[in-house]
Amino acid sequence: MSVDKKTVEQIIKGVGGKENIAAATHCVTRLRFALKDESKVDKEALENIDLVKGSFSANGQFQVVIGQGTVDKVYKEMVEMTGIGESSKQEIKDEAAKKLNPLQRAIKTLADIFIPILPAIVTAGLLMGINNVLTGPGIFFEESVVQRFPQWADFASIINLIANTAFVFLPGLIGWSALNRFGGSPLLGIVLGLMLVHPDLLNAWGYGAAEEIPTWNLFGLDVQKVGYQGQVLPILIASWVLASIEKWLRNRIPDAFQLLLVAPIALLVTGFVSFIAIGPVTFAIGNVITSAVVGIFEVAPIIGGIIYGGLYAPLVITGMHHTFLAVDLQLIGSTGGTFLWPMVALSNIAQGTAALAMMFVLKDEKLRSLSGTSAVSAYLGITEPAMFGVNLRYRFAFISAIIGSALAGAVISMAGVKAPSIGVGGLPGFLSIFPENWGSFFTGMAIVLVVPFVLTILFGKMRKTK
Repeated sequence: MSVDKKTVEQIIKGVGGKENIAAATHCVTRLRFALKDESKVDKEALENIDLVKGSFSANGQFQVVIGQGTVDKVYKEMVEMTGIGESSKQEIKDEAAKKLNPLQRAIKTLADIFIPILPAIVTAGLLMGINNVLTGPGIFFEESVVQRFPQWADFASIINLIANTAFVFLPGLIGWSALNRFGGSPLLGIVLGLMLVHPDLLNAWGYGAAEEIPTWNLFGLDVQKVGYQGQVLPILIASWVLASIEKWLRNRIPDAFQLLLVAPIALLVTGFVSFIAIGPVTFAIGNVITSAVVGIFEVAPIIGGIIYGGLYAPLVITGMHHTFLAVDLQLIGSTGGTFLWPMVALSNIAQGTAALAMMFVLKDEKLRSLSGTSAVSAYLGITEPAMFGVNLRYRFAFISAIIGSALAGAVISMAGVKAPSIGVGGLPGFLSIFPENWGSFFTGMAIVLVVPFVLTILFGKMRKTK
């Protein structure tokens, strides 16, 4: 498919002209701009362009949804026409970060750390789902599949090993990504993370049941030999300390001695600080956070489900949803499952259902087509086309999706639905839910398939009568 130069010119004009573009890049589906003045953007003109499926601003970037494949051609044409030069995603992020307040920068930092490791976590969740299907009783037979067919037991065991690897060595993944974000050596981040889950340490999952906690004696100071399996805060803080020490040393040690001194000193100092102070303090903080979140949902699961289920989609608009990745992983590491992620999967479906309903509300053929394709995308866990291309454009559709998601969140929270991992979103999401919770999850799924559809149709008809 060729790209019309006039269309690209319209996009450039819509974002305020080439003089308003500080930098630009693209991802799989979107053009990403760091603009000098976002008030110059003409969103109405942009979204009337046939190629444009939606636009939004997030984390200091103005993003224009184009579509997979086509966005590459549009970007190349735009570079030729504006002469801005091709920018990396990091350059765009750095440019956009200048406009963020401290809270937005903190959220962006968490997103930059957790998004790169998300594919490994999602893959682990999907594989855990497959293992749960094989080992969970009452799904196909009264007993589990592996009990009915013992020859499948080792097959399931290997799947479980592969699935659990990302969580057993989660600090290693976070350490790699965090050091990369903080400007240190990612390889040292991996070593630091693996050090915190070394087999010589008492496994964190056995900490509560241990009769005696082993300790080191450092010149009269007793330091617990405890690992931090499944913990998020210890490796995050330790990674920042390691990166800070490493950068400080590199600026002061001559190049000829850096290989010999920088990494050993930085890792040694960070290791001692981690086991003596960072680990115990952040472990306690993590447990407090976990207890607080769990406590809210234990005391008032309906309210918790309504709030999180309803607010997740608006949080996506602001980018704040990324902060809950850390909470999900903390819950999984501390309690063995998360009750937040199942609501995310249902929120995806709700947005898809609202977009699907818009096919029956709208008369414009382009928008109807966009509604249908974006609904399919949302049902598979990618909600951006549905949210930004359709539902937010017609607010009643977005509100309908939020209402359905909130109701479903209340239902599955009351039922205690949990997932052993962050998994695949949308309709395939049930694979990442504990099998014993499938019935309640499917009830929630029915709600987000029916309620947003009916409400969107009703609101759409009321809107026509005005």
